[in-house]
Amino acid sequence: MKVSVLGTGYVGLVTGVCLAEKGHSVSCVDIDPDKVQKTNLGIPIIHEEGLGVLLKKNIGDRFSATA
Repeated sequence: MKVSVLGTGYVGLVTGVCLAEKGHSVSCVDIDPDKVQKTNLGIPIIHEEGLGVLLKKNIGDRFSATA
């Protein structure tokens, strides 16, 4: 399933990465280009245990961020 998530904050980023981990194709949309760039480089902008590992695992494959 293709999913769009608005925002890359605590709720949006975690939700998007978890949905990608479950096999969905996810695009997170944010108005802050710095957050988008860091997210696409696999650098989480928030701290949540295990988020960095899952982000790096899914980025470019099933997960991406855009402005």
